[in-house]
Amino acid sequence: MGKYEEDAKQLLRLVGGKENIAAVSHCMTRLRFALVDPQKADVKEIEALKAVKGSFTQSGQFQVIIGNTVADFYNDFVKEAGIEGVSKDAVKQAAKKNQNVLQRIITALAEIFAPLIPAIITGGLILGFRNCIDSLYLFENGTKTLCDISQFWAGIDSFLWLIGEAVFHMLPVGICWSVTKKMGTTQMLGIVLGLTLVSGQLLNAYAVAGTAAADIPKWDFGGFRINMIGYQGQVIPAILAAFTLVYLEKFFRKITPQVVSMIVVPFCSLLLSVMAAHFVLGPIGWKIGVGVSSLVYAGITGTFKVVFAAVFGVVYAPLVITGLHHMSNAIDLQLIADYEGTMLWPMIALSNIAQGSAVLGMIWLQRKDPEAQEVNIPTCISCYLGVTEPAIFGVNLKKVFPFVCGMIGSGIAAVVCVATGTTANAIGVGGIPGILSIQPQYMASFAVCMAIAVAVPFLLTVAVGKKRLQAEQAVGTAEPAEIDAGAGQNAKEITDSVMPETFIAFLTGRAISLAEVGDGVFSEGIMGDGMAIVPENETLYAPADAEVAVLMPESRHACGLKLENGMEILLHIGIDTVGMNGDGFEYLVQEGQKVRAGTPLIKFDRKKIKAAGHPDVTVCIITEEGDAREIRFHTGMYVKEKETAVAEIK
Repeated sequence: MGKYEEDAKQLLRLVGGKENIAAVSHCMTRLRFALVDPQKADVKEIEALKAVKGSFTQSGQFQVIIGNTVADFYNDFVKEAGIEGVSKDAVKQAAKKNQNVLQRIITALAEIFAPLIPAIITGGLILGFRNCIDSLYLFENGTKTLCDISQFWAGIDSFLWLIGEAVFHMLPVGICWSVTKKMGTTQMLGIVLGLTLVSGQLLNAYAVAGTAAADIPKWDFGGFRINMIGYQGQVIPAILAAFTLVYLEKFFRKITPQVVSMIVVPFCSLLLSVMAAHFVLGPIGWKIGVGVSSLVYAGITGTFKVVFAAVFGVVYAPLVITGLHHMSNAIDLQLIADYEGTMLWPMIALSNIAQGSAVLGMIWLQRKDPEAQEVNIPTCISCYLGVTEPAIFGVNLKKVFPFVCGMIGSGIAAVVCVATGTTANAIGVGGIPGILSIQPQYMASFAVCMAIAVAVPFLLTVAVGKKRLQAEQAVGTAEPAEIDAGAGQNAKEITDSVMPETFIAFLTGRAISLAEVGDGVFSEGIMGDGMAIVPENETLYAPADAEVAVLMPESRHACGLKLENGMEILLHIGIDTVGMNGDGFEYLVQEGQKVRAGTPLIKFDRKKIKAAGHPDVTVCIITEEGDAREIRFHTGMYVKEKETAVAEIK
């Protein structure tokens, strides 16, 4: 009889039985289900099972959190269910059936734009810096810019446009590459297709409006002509062209004999997709893009722009939770292409600031609680720098009222932002540094909006929080008074008599709290307490003397260790890297092997992780405390592998 046989029976019944399971697999800590009807799963009863630590649904997958022993539970489960487990990719594909059309479109957009975001943000910062030196008239009585009075800065301005143009004008190249990468087809063909959309032989898209119809160059095929127009900065034409290439390549690969596939498949698929892009899809995609951006622009600038702004400012933070916010990237880029700026992105930056300011309110309210501050302060900083998930999941949603206060402040700031016509040149860092991406004439108005986004959520959170937290403290202080003083003293003596054990840094990099990780399971502490490191090296080391208890031979992205005191820890490289199927990961130890602190465990490739669209932040979770009585982690600092103490255990 398996250790988890009884819980496996119960789980099988609670997910709706064998007939409700389309596919099932597991990663290092979770069972991943693709259910035929997700509504049949009794979530409340499932989370009540002894072996289950929690559950959640993501991208159509119902995931049940088990912990380090998930492999044993999985074996008992598939045996009890009488089904065969499948790969994680198969579960992901099966789970897509549980998504509606809108969810699938959003998921696809998120996966396409995720690898492009670092370049887009870099381009935004560069354009923002150029704004400061070539558009702010600060010298000679407000008549000249820094570039006007200095040849050096004029040269810098010209040089930086090399990068800015590459990011925004050549954006279709990145989109086509990302689509082919996501769909598993030939990425080089995607790059070539993208280059044909922005070729120097074509009339630049930004010059079309100022060019007479008769002066637009054309391809003359005798019986018909096609305008030679480029698609610099255009999003939808690039996406349509790329997906056409993908499906043409898949079609020709399917029907072409293997002996000539190397010639026929790339030639036919690329030629036809380029023709489709310039003859049909490009013009259609251009009109669709203009239509979408015109609709949004009308909302931002029309009669009801204040209402539009208020609604968008309030709902953006909830959109982050659902993932719908990913659509804003495509809309922003289209607005920039059509109107030489976006009024949507400044509101997004203000929403991020507002959520950070709600955390700032919690910092004030909990200023005498050092444990709470270990989470509050880092998440507030990350939020002000544009990364909101740690603040939302780690602080604001736990108490709810800070989240709502942030939404209210965001809505008010958004109204002022739109009322003043505040416009950004490009997508930048979605927080306080975002002011660098604002057009110079609107920097002052955006500064006012930022002040609102800071002050309103902070004051509301403090005002509401005083009453809420005082009520909680009144309930919580009754119990300690009933504890026998003598017993407390004995407990203290026992604790003090135990010599502390330290965990050494398992990587070199910046140590952060779990709340900053930005993953629902890890950040919420569902698996247990712990910490994380944003790595600079590519070898994971054991933080303490232990036995290698659990390995994942397929994905090789994580391992479980068991210490002599019974403590069990999970070391997990990256977020959702299980989907890489081991590409870029190499185990340096075997299951059951005894290791010393500092022993190399896993070698990994950070470039491959980032290319796959995943963060490389690595977490250390204590899944079982064993005999430990007190655990304290040291975060918010730079640590060095095998040297810096990152945790103290008594």
